[in-house]
Amino acid sequence: MAVYEWKGVNSGGKNVKGVRDAENAKALRVLLKKEGVLVTEVMEETEARIRNRREIDFKKYFQHVNTMDVAVVTRQLATLLKSGIPLVECLTALIDQLDQPELKSAFTQTRDRVNEGSSLADALGAHPKLFSHLYVNMVAAGEASGTLETVLARLAEFLEAQAKLKSKVTGAVAYPAFMAIMGVAIIFVMMTVVVPKVTAIFEDFNQSLPWYTRLLMSVSNLFTNYWYLLLLLIVGAVYFFRRWKGTTEGQEKWDRFALDAPLFGKLLMMIAVTRFARTLSTLLASGVPVLSAMEITRNVLGNTELMRVVDEARNSVREGESIAEPLRRSGRFPPIVTHMIAIGERSGQLEEMLENIASAYDTQVESRITIMTSLLEPIMIVVMGGISGGIAFAILMPLLQINEFVQ
Repeated sequence: MAVYEWKGVNSGGKNVKGVRDAENAKALRVLLKKEGVLVTEVMEETEARIRNRREIDFKKYFQHVNTMDVAVVTRQLATLLKSGIPLVECLTALIDQLDQPELKSAFTQTRDRVNEGSSLADALGAHPKLFSHLYVNMVAAGEASGTLETVLARLAEFLEAQAKLKSKVTGAVAYPAFMAIMGVAIIFVMMTVVVPKVTAIFEDFNQSLPWYTRLLMSVSNLFTNYWYLLLLLIVGAVYFFRRWKGTTEGQEKWDRFALDAPLFGKLLMMIAVTRFARTLSTLLASGVPVLSAMEITRNVLGNTELMRVVDEARNSVREGESIAEPLRRSGRFPPIVTHMIAIGERSGQLEEMLENIASAYDTQVESRITIMTSLLEPIMIVVMGGISGGIAFAILMPLLQINEFVQ
Protein backbone atom coordinates (compact mmCIF):
# COMPACT_ATOMS: atom_id res chain seq x y z
CA MET A 1 0.00 0.00 0.00
CA ALA A 2 1.15 3.52 -0.78
CA VAL A 3 1.09 6.57 1.46
CA TYR A 4 -0.93 9.56 0.21
CA GLU A 5 -1.18 13.14 1.41
CA TRP A 6 -4.64 14.53 0.66
CA LYS A 7 -6.65 17.73 0.91
CA GLY A 8 -10.41 18.11 0.73
CA VAL A 9 -13.63 19.60 2.04
CA ASN A 10 -15.71 17.95 4.77
CA SER A 11 -19.51 17.83 5.09
CA GLY A 12 -19.41 21.08 7.07
CA GLY A 13 -17.68 22.94 4.25
CA LYS A 14 -14.35 23.20 6.05
CA ASN A 15 -10.98 22.54 4.43
CA VAL A 16 -9.34 19.41 5.82
CA LYS A 17 -6.14 17.51 5.09
CA GLY A 18 -4.32 14.42 6.20
CA VAL A 19 -2.11 11.44 5.39
CA ARG A 20 -3.55 7.97 4.74
CA ASP A 21 -2.47 4.54 3.49
CA ALA A 22 -4.40 3.25 0.47
CA GLU A 23 -3.99 0.83 -2.45
CA ASN A 24 -4.20 3.72 -4.90
CA ALA A 25 -5.49 7.28 -5.24
CA LYS A 26 -8.92 6.13 -6.43
CA ALA A 27 -9.36 3.84 -3.42
CA LEU A 28 -8.39 6.73 -1.15
CA ARG A 29 -11.05 8.99 -2.69
CA VAL A 30 -13.71 6.30 -2.23
CA LEU A 31 -12.66 5.72 1.39
CA LEU A 32 -12.73 9.42 2.26
CA LYS A 33 -16.05 9.94 0.45
CA LYS A 34 -17.61 7.39 2.81
CA GLU A 35 -16.36 9.57 5.67
CA GLY A 36 -18.03 12.64 4.19
CA VAL A 37 -14.91 14.22 2.69
CA LEU A 38 -14.75 15.46 -0.90
CA VAL A 39 -11.11 15.07 -1.94
CA THR A 40 -9.70 17.96 -3.98
CA GLU A 41 -6.02 16.96 -4.11
CA VAL A 42 -4.08 13.72 -3.70
CA MET A 43 -0.30 13.39 -3.70
CA GLU A 44 1.66 10.18 -3.24
CA GLU A 45 4.45 10.54 -0.74
CA THR A 46 7.93 9.39 -1.67
CA GLU A 47 10.45 8.11 0.88
CA ALA A 48 12.17 11.51 0.87
CA ARG A 49 8.89 13.38 1.49
CA ILE A 50 7.93 11.03 4.33
CA ARG A 51 11.36 11.41 5.96
CA ASN A 52 11.24 15.19 5.55
CA ARG A 53 7.75 15.40 7.05
CA ARG A 54 8.82 13.30 10.04
CA GLU A 55 11.74 15.64 10.69
CA ILE A 56 9.38 18.61 10.64
CA ASP A 57 6.83 16.83 12.81
CA PHE A 58 9.56 16.12 15.37
CA LYS A 59 9.52 19.81 16.29
CA LYS A 60 5.81 19.62 16.95
CA TYR A 61 6.40 17.24 19.85
CA PHE A 62 7.55 20.27 21.80
CA GLN A 63 4.16 21.93 21.34
CA HIS A 64 2.08 22.02 24.49
CA VAL A 65 -1.52 20.82 24.34
CA ASN A 66 -3.63 23.32 26.28
CA THR A 67 -7.24 23.32 27.42
CA MET A 68 -8.45 25.22 24.36
CA ASP A 69 -6.88 22.62 22.04
CA VAL A 70 -8.83 19.86 23.78
CA ALA A 71 -11.98 22.01 23.68
CA VAL A 72 -11.69 22.51 19.90
CA VAL A 73 -11.20 18.78 19.25
CA THR A 74 -14.11 17.95 21.58
CA ARG A 75 -16.41 20.33 19.72
CA GLN A 76 -15.33 18.87 16.37
CA LEU A 77 -16.08 15.35 17.62
CA ALA A 78 -19.51 16.47 18.86
CA THR A 79 -20.27 18.05 15.46
CA LEU A 80 -19.26 14.90 13.58
CA LEU A 81 -21.38 12.68 15.83
CA LYS A 82 -24.40 14.97 15.39
CA SER A 83 -24.02 14.47 11.63
CA GLY A 84 -24.76 10.78 12.14
CA ILE A 85 -21.25 9.54 11.35
CA PRO A 86 -20.22 6.40 13.29
CA LEU A 87 -17.82 6.98 16.19
CA VAL A 88 -14.82 5.20 14.66
CA GLU A 89 -15.15 7.17 11.42
CA CYS A 90 -15.47 10.40 13.44
CA LEU A 91 -12.25 9.60 15.26
CA THR A 92 -10.52 8.80 11.95
CA ALA A 93 -11.62 12.14 10.50
CA LEU A 94 -10.29 13.93 13.58
CA ILE A 95 -6.96 12.11 13.43
CA ASP A 96 -6.45 13.05 9.79
CA GLN A 97 -6.75 16.77 10.48
CA LEU A 98 -4.90 17.00 13.80
CA ASP A 99 -1.53 18.78 13.65
CA GLN A 100 -0.38 18.24 17.23
CA PRO A 101 1.41 14.88 17.53
CA GLU A 102 0.41 14.33 21.17
CA LEU A 103 -3.30 14.71 20.43
CA LYS A 104 -2.97 12.77 17.17
CA SER A 105 -1.29 9.87 18.94
CA ALA A 106 -3.86 9.87 21.76
CA PHE A 107 -6.82 9.81 19.38
CA THR A 108 -5.18 7.15 17.20
CA GLN A 109 -4.81 4.89 20.24
CA THR A 110 -8.35 5.78 21.31
CA ARG A 111 -9.75 4.80 17.90
CA ASP A 112 -7.85 1.49 17.99
CA ARG A 113 -9.22 0.67 21.45
CA VAL A 114 -12.77 1.58 20.42
CA ASN A 115 -12.34 -0.66 17.36
CA GLU A 116 -11.41 -3.47 19.73
CA GLY A 117 -14.65 -3.01 21.67
CA SER A 118 -13.65 -0.57 24.39
CA SER A 119 -15.93 2.31 25.35
CA LEU A 120 -14.85 5.82 24.37
CA ALA A 121 -14.58 6.82 28.04
CA ASP A 122 -12.26 3.92 28.89
CA ALA A 123 -10.13 4.59 25.82
CA LEU A 124 -9.78 8.29 26.67
CA GLY A 125 -9.05 7.40 30.30
CA ALA A 126 -5.76 5.86 29.17
CA HIS A 127 -4.49 9.42 28.56
CA PRO A 128 -4.98 11.23 31.90
CA LYS A 129 -2.56 14.03 30.96
CA LEU A 130 -4.89 15.10 28.14
CA PHE A 131 -8.29 14.02 29.40
CA SER A 132 -9.08 14.72 33.03
CA HIS A 133 -11.16 12.61 35.39
CA LEU A 134 -13.99 15.08 34.83
CA TYR A 135 -13.72 14.69 31.05
CA VAL A 136 -13.76 10.89 31.16
CA ASN A 137 -16.67 10.74 33.61
CA MET A 138 -18.77 13.08 31.47
CA VAL A 139 -18.08 10.99 28.36
CA ALA A 140 -19.03 7.83 30.29
CA ALA A 141 -22.29 9.46 31.39
CA GLY A 142 -23.00 10.53 27.81
CA GLU A 143 -22.39 7.01 26.51
CA ALA A 144 -24.61 5.49 29.20
CA SER A 145 -27.49 7.90 28.49
CA GLY A 146 -27.15 7.80 24.70
CA THR A 147 -26.50 11.55 24.53
CA LEU A 148 -22.77 11.49 23.79
CA GLU A 149 -22.85 14.27 21.18
CA THR A 150 -24.82 16.56 23.54
CA VAL A 151 -22.46 15.86 26.43
CA LEU A 152 -19.41 16.48 24.24
CA ALA A 153 -20.85 19.83 23.11
CA ARG A 154 -21.49 20.77 26.75
CA LEU A 155 -18.00 19.60 27.68
CA ALA A 156 -16.50 21.75 24.91
CA GLU A 157 -18.36 24.80 26.25
CA PHE A 158 -17.09 24.01 29.75
CA LEU A 159 -13.47 23.69 28.59
CA GLU A 160 -13.72 26.91 26.56
CA ALA A 161 -15.06 28.77 29.60
CA GLN A 162 -12.25 27.38 31.78
CA ALA A 163 -9.64 28.36 29.19
CA LYS A 164 -11.05 31.90 28.95
CA LEU A 165 -11.02 32.25 32.74
CA LYS A 166 -7.41 31.08 32.91
CA SER A 167 -6.50 33.48 30.10
CA LYS A 168 -8.06 36.41 31.98
CA VAL A 169 -6.15 35.61 35.17
CA THR A 170 -2.86 35.04 33.32
CA GLY A 171 -3.30 38.26 31.36
CA ALA A 172 -3.97 40.20 34.55
CA VAL A 173 -0.83 38.85 36.24
CA ALA A 174 1.50 39.07 33.23
CA TYR A 175 1.75 42.86 32.89
CA PRO A 176 2.32 43.68 36.61
CA ALA A 177 4.84 40.82 36.80
CA PHE A 178 6.70 42.22 33.78
CA MET A 179 6.66 45.70 35.32
CA ALA A 180 8.01 44.32 38.62
CA ILE A 181 10.83 42.39 36.91
CA MET A 182 11.82 45.43 34.87
CA GLY A 183 11.72 47.62 37.99
CA VAL A 184 13.94 45.25 39.96
CA ALA A 185 16.37 45.06 37.02
CA ILE A 186 16.58 48.86 36.77
CA ILE A 187 17.16 49.24 40.51
CA PHE A 188 19.84 46.53 40.42
CA VAL A 189 21.68 48.35 37.60
CA MET A 190 21.42 51.66 39.47
CA MET A 191 22.77 50.14 42.68
CA THR A 192 25.64 48.23 41.04
CA VAL A 193 26.69 50.63 38.28
CA VAL A 194 25.36 54.16 38.71
CA VAL A 195 25.54 54.62 42.49
CA PRO A 196 29.17 53.34 42.92
CA LYS A 197 30.44 55.70 40.19
CA VAL A 198 28.68 58.74 41.64
CA THR A 199 29.45 58.03 45.29
CA ALA A 200 33.15 57.60 44.43
CA ILE A 201 33.24 61.40 44.25
CA PHE A 202 32.44 61.61 47.97
CA GLU A 203 35.66 59.77 48.87
CA ASP A 204 37.74 62.76 47.69
CA PHE A 205 36.18 65.00 50.34
CA ASN A 206 36.50 64.62 54.09
CA GLN A 207 32.93 65.66 54.66
CA SER A 208 30.36 63.88 56.76
CA LEU A 209 27.53 62.40 54.70
CA PRO A 210 23.84 62.29 55.63
CA TRP A 211 22.61 59.01 57.12
CA TYR A 212 20.46 58.24 54.10
CA THR A 213 23.46 58.60 51.76
CA ARG A 214 25.56 56.30 53.97
CA LEU A 215 22.68 53.81 53.94
CA LEU A 216 22.49 53.99 50.14
CA MET A 217 26.24 53.40 49.85
CA SER A 218 26.03 50.39 52.18
CA VAL A 219 23.18 48.87 50.18
CA SER A 220 25.05 49.56 46.93
CA ASN A 221 28.15 47.87 48.38
CA LEU A 222 26.02 44.87 49.35
CA PHE A 223 24.59 44.60 45.83
CA THR A 224 28.00 45.08 44.18
CA ASN A 225 30.22 42.84 46.30
CA TYR A 226 27.84 40.32 47.81
CA TRP A 227 25.25 39.85 45.04
CA TYR A 228 25.88 36.09 45.07
CA LEU A 229 24.88 35.93 48.74
CA LEU A 230 21.66 37.78 47.96
CA LEU A 231 20.99 35.37 45.09
CA LEU A 232 21.72 32.40 47.36
CA LEU A 233 19.40 33.84 50.01
CA ILE A 234 16.56 34.26 47.50
CA VAL A 235 17.03 30.75 46.05
CA GLY A 236 17.18 29.28 49.57
CA ALA A 237 14.04 31.13 50.65
CA VAL A 238 12.15 29.90 47.57
CA TYR A 239 13.41 26.35 48.12
CA PHE A 240 12.39 26.16 51.79
CA PHE A 241 9.07 27.85 51.08
CA ARG A 242 8.27 25.24 48.44
CA ARG A 243 9.38 22.45 50.79
CA TRP A 244 7.11 23.82 53.51
CA LYS A 245 4.23 24.35 51.06
CA GLY A 246 4.73 20.79 49.82
CA THR A 247 3.78 19.40 53.24
CA THR A 248 0.12 18.79 54.07
CA GLU A 249 0.16 21.25 56.96
CA GLY A 250 2.00 23.89 54.94
CA GLN A 251 -0.36 23.59 51.97
CA GLU A 252 -3.42 23.88 54.21
CA LYS A 253 -2.06 26.95 56.02
CA TRP A 254 -1.05 28.61 52.76
CA ASP A 255 -4.43 27.96 51.14
CA ARG A 256 -6.26 29.41 54.15
CA PHE A 257 -3.97 32.44 54.08
CA ALA A 258 -4.58 32.89 50.33
CA LEU A 259 -8.36 32.96 50.81
CA ASP A 260 -8.10 35.43 53.71
CA ALA A 261 -5.46 37.66 52.09
CA PRO A 262 -6.52 41.26 51.51
CA LEU A 263 -7.16 42.30 47.91
CA PHE A 264 -6.34 38.92 46.32
CA GLY A 265 -8.31 36.64 48.66
CA LYS A 266 -11.70 37.75 47.39
CA LEU A 267 -10.60 37.31 43.78
CA LEU A 268 -9.37 33.76 44.49
CA MET A 269 -12.71 32.96 46.11
CA MET A 270 -14.61 34.31 43.10
CA ILE A 271 -12.54 32.15 40.76
CA ALA A 272 -13.12 29.10 42.98
CA VAL A 273 -16.90 29.72 43.05
CA THR A 274 -16.92 30.01 39.25
CA ARG A 275 -15.06 26.70 38.90
CA PHE A 276 -17.22 24.97 41.50
CA ALA A 277 -20.54 26.10 40.02
CA ARG A 278 -19.66 25.52 36.37
CA THR A 279 -18.05 22.12 36.96
CA LEU A 280 -20.87 20.79 39.15
CA SER A 281 -23.50 22.15 36.76
CA THR A 282 -21.84 20.56 33.73
CA LEU A 283 -21.45 17.18 35.46
CA LEU A 284 -25.02 17.07 36.79
CA ALA A 285 -26.47 18.16 33.44
CA SER A 286 -24.50 15.35 31.77
CA GLY A 287 -26.05 12.72 34.02
CA VAL A 288 -23.20 12.15 36.48
CA PRO A 289 -24.56 11.16 39.94
CA VAL A 290 -24.41 13.97 42.49
CA LEU A 291 -21.89 12.29 44.85
CA SER A 292 -19.52 11.46 41.99
CA ALA A 293 -20.01 14.97 40.59
CA MET A 294 -19.06 16.55 43.92
CA GLU A 295 -15.99 14.33 44.24
CA ILE A 296 -14.79 15.38 40.77
CA THR A 297 -15.65 19.03 41.42
CA ARG A 298 -13.58 19.22 44.62
CA ASN A 299 -10.49 18.22 42.63
CA VAL A 300 -10.71 21.20 40.24
CA LEU A 301 -10.84 23.82 43.01
CA GLY A 302 -7.08 23.87 43.60
CA ASN A 303 -7.43 24.95 47.25
CA THR A 304 -7.26 22.44 50.12
CA GLU A 305 -9.47 24.56 52.39
CA LEU A 306 -12.29 24.62 49.83
CA MET A 307 -11.69 20.95 49.01
CA ARG A 308 -12.25 20.18 52.70
CA VAL A 309 -15.51 22.17 52.65
CA VAL A 310 -16.78 20.28 49.58
CA ASP A 311 -15.76 16.95 51.16
CA GLU A 312 -17.83 17.79 54.24
CA ALA A 313 -20.74 18.83 52.03
CA ARG A 314 -20.47 15.56 50.10
CA ASN A 315 -20.57 13.55 53.32
CA SER A 316 -23.63 15.51 54.43
CA VAL A 317 -25.36 14.86 51.09
CA ARG A 318 -24.63 11.15 51.48
CA GLU A 319 -26.49 11.30 54.80
CA GLY A 320 -29.51 12.93 53.15
CA GLU A 321 -28.77 16.62 53.67
CA SER A 322 -28.90 19.29 50.95
CA ILE A 323 -25.81 20.67 49.21
CA ALA A 324 -26.46 24.27 50.21
CA GLU A 325 -26.65 23.85 54.00
CA PRO A 326 -23.15 22.42 54.68
CA LEU A 327 -21.67 24.98 52.28
CA ARG A 328 -23.44 27.74 54.22
CA ARG A 329 -22.19 26.39 57.58
CA SER A 330 -18.59 26.41 56.35
CA GLY A 331 -18.65 30.21 56.13
CA ARG A 332 -16.42 30.06 53.06
CA PHE A 333 -19.00 30.29 50.29
CA PRO A 334 -20.77 33.66 49.88
CA PRO A 335 -24.35 33.70 51.29
CA ILE A 336 -25.82 34.60 47.89
CA VAL A 337 -24.24 31.47 46.39
CA THR A 338 -25.58 29.09 49.04
CA HIS A 339 -28.98 30.80 48.84
CA MET A 340 -29.16 30.33 45.06
CA ILE A 341 -28.07 26.68 45.38
CA ALA A 342 -30.81 26.11 47.97
CA ILE A 343 -33.41 27.63 45.63
CA GLY A 344 -32.12 25.45 42.78
CA GLU A 345 -32.41 22.32 44.92
CA ARG A 346 -35.95 23.15 46.03
CA SER A 347 -37.14 24.01 42.51
CA GLY A 348 -35.46 21.03 40.85
CA GLN A 349 -33.37 23.36 38.67
CA LEU A 350 -30.00 22.98 40.38
CA GLU A 351 -28.02 22.66 37.12
CA GLU A 352 -29.50 25.88 35.70
CA MET A 353 -28.98 27.75 38.97
CA LEU A 354 -25.35 26.64 39.19
CA GLU A 355 -24.78 27.79 35.62
CA ASN A 356 -26.31 31.17 36.51
CA ILE A 357 -23.93 31.42 39.48
CA ALA A 358 -20.96 30.58 37.25
CA SER A 359 -21.95 33.19 34.67
CA ALA A 360 -22.53 35.88 37.31
CA TYR A 361 -19.22 35.23 39.06
CA ASP A 362 -17.40 35.01 35.75
CA THR A 363 -18.51 38.58 35.09
CA GLN A 364 -17.46 39.63 38.60
CA VAL A 365 -14.03 38.03 38.15
CA GLU A 366 -13.49 39.91 34.90
CA SER A 367 -14.62 43.17 36.50
CA ARG A 368 -12.42 42.71 39.58
CA ILE A 369 -9.39 41.78 37.48
CA THR A 370 -9.88 44.94 35.40
CA ILE A 371 -10.11 47.09 38.55
CA MET A 372 -7.08 45.45 40.19
CA THR A 373 -5.00 45.80 37.03
CA SER A 374 -5.92 49.47 36.70
CA LEU A 375 -4.93 50.02 40.36
CA LEU A 376 -1.72 47.99 40.30
CA GLU A 377 -0.21 49.93 37.42
CA PRO A 378 -0.22 53.38 39.09
CA ILE A 379 0.76 51.84 42.45
CA MET A 380 3.81 50.19 40.88
CA ILE A 381 4.71 53.42 39.07
CA VAL A 382 4.51 55.36 42.36
CA VAL A 383 6.59 52.74 44.21
CA MET A 384 9.26 52.59 41.49
CA GLY A 385 9.26 56.37 41.22
CA GLY A 386 9.62 56.68 44.99
CA ILE A 387 12.60 54.31 45.07
CA SER A 388 14.28 56.03 42.11
CA GLY A 389 13.55 59.45 43.65
CA GLY A 390 14.97 58.33 46.99
CA ILE A 391 18.19 57.17 45.31
CA ALA A 392 18.48 60.44 43.39
CA PHE A 393 17.84 62.48 46.56
CA ALA A 394 20.46 60.54 48.55
CA ILE A 395 23.03 61.25 45.82
CA LEU A 396 22.16 64.85 44.95
CA MET A 397 22.01 66.29 48.47
CA PRO A 398 25.70 65.55 49.29
CA LEU A 399 26.68 66.78 45.81
CA LEU A 400 24.95 70.10 46.49
CA GLN A 401 26.74 70.33 49.85
CA ILE A 402 30.08 69.64 48.16
CA ASN A 403 29.33 72.29 45.56
CA GLU A 404 28.67 74.85 48.31
CA PHE A 405 31.87 73.79 50.08
CA VAL A 406 33.94 74.25 46.92
CA GLN A 407 32.46 77.71 46.31
